[in-house]
Amino acid sequence: KYTKFSVCYYWINSLGQKTPIYNRSENVPIPSGAENKTATMSYNHRIVLLEKTSSTGTYYCKVKWNDMQKVGKGVFVLARGTGYIDTSYGWEILVTLTVLLAALSITATALLLWKRKVLCPRRNQLNISRQKVETQLPSASPPSPPPVYD
Repeated sequence: KYTKFSVCYYWINSLGQKTPIYNRSENVPIPSGAENKTATMSYNHRIVLLEKTSSTGTYYCKVKWNDMQKVGKGVFVLARGTGYIDTSYGWEILVTLTVLLAALSITATALLLWKRKVLCPRRNQLNISRQKVETQLPSASPPSPPPVYD
């Protein structure tokens, strides 16, 4: 009695309305020696492209025999108008940040070298005049530490 059954695919939208998609009847012969045994059979149904966002809902499969029926757990499908858009900008952000940091590093190094070149002659002149003063006026105080920017 279980060799004749129908397979029904349907979906239920967000308003709870049931819409049939596909029905087919099956008559499966039982091979000899397989009587009174449980058998599992797979039936696939492919849903073509969903044209509208209103196709969002839960899709079910139901198998119906004369005296009973079994319904699958269902698969929820979310249909969107624009499709999937990848919003990951990981590589772009990484490259931009690297270039920005490299430019800042080069600029800071150039400024430090330029400032050192400008300040060095003055510092040398100050050191020469300081040495002259120290040789002329001996004092008991310890020599002053070098400037902080050295």
